[in-house]
Amino acid sequence: MSIIKKSLLSTLFTCLLIPSLAHAQKTPAKPECIAPAQPGGGFDLTCRIAVNSFQQTNLLDTPMRTIYMPGGIGAVAYNNIINSRPADPNAIVAFSGGSLLNLAQGKFGKYSSKDVRWLAAVGSDYGSIVVKDDSPFKDLKSLMDTLSSDPSKVVFGAGGSVGSQDWMTAALTAKAAGVDYKKMRFVAFEGGGESATALRGGHVQVLITGVAEARGLIEGGAPVRVLAVFSDDRLPGVFENTPTAKEQGYDIVWSIIRGFYVGPKVSDADYNWWVNAFNELYKTEAFRKIQEQQGLFVFDKTGKELDDYVQAQVQRFQELADSFGLIKK
Repeated sequence: MSIIKKSLLSTLFTCLLIPSLAHAQKTPAKPECIAPAQPGGGFDLTCRIAVNSFQQTNLLDTPMRTIYMPGGIGAVAYNNIINSRPADPNAIVAFSGGSLLNLAQGKFGKYSSKDVRWLAAVGSDYGSIVVKDDSPFKDLKSLMDTLSSDPSKVVFGAGGSVGSQDWMTAALTAKAAGVDYKKMRFVAFEGGGESATALRGGHVQVLITGVAEARGLIEGGAPVRVLAVFSDDRLPGVFENTPTAKEQGYDIVWSIIRGFYVGPKVSDADYNWWVNAFNELYKTEAFRKIQEQQGLFVFDKTGKELDDYVQAQVQRFQELADSFGLIKK
């Protein structure tokens, strides 16, 4: 074989090999979704969307697994990814509007919203008020009347501590009833799963949670009722007959974004692979079906667009938290 032919064959072989190598380098080898809480609840739901969507669309070469990392309502996972796995291209971490609210209040230690790379959203959710189906509270007004006359008779439960998004929703509810939020009885749980169990067991009278989690309870056969959703307009599907708080005379709206971030030192190539993968997911029927099944609504933002949104939300939450005296001066 001539030198020229050998050279041509070598060049052809290299050209055929390069795309394969590039694919292998960019595609995460051991993809995992970190849910910063115990199984059940919103973070688990967020990971489930990614795991199932990637599995059905074959955008990953290896199945994604879910890792649970509870602690500090997201603080442990946030610190772990920054300190221990800052450049790991395999791990995406679930976050919610509650994560941003905690960041706004400095609850993730020394780190701010600028210390990770915000990756992609998988939908939006809304707050809701849930009670047991045998609760004396038949509508939002009956709850508000009791809360207004004697705050000690209403115990709120939620997956989050003082200053979390569920606490904030409960505080806004108390405020709408003319009650000082400091007199509100609130029991904090590590995640949505624990708080839902507390409601079913009668340890709390009212559960503050996202409509996606509320839908999961309803479809799972839990004996609960939703008194109100905190959206501007009525929501479709399971909640089409559930009135908004605004409809019932209380101007409370609380939306919840759900999505993912990665470590601060993840390379641009690996970060962009994930961004492009989520942009491709948005185009698939499988993703939209899973998004709807999990009770979320369309909210497509990735990369810089998501980062801009996150930074603006954190600023807004800082102002809201300050109005409730939650920011240390």
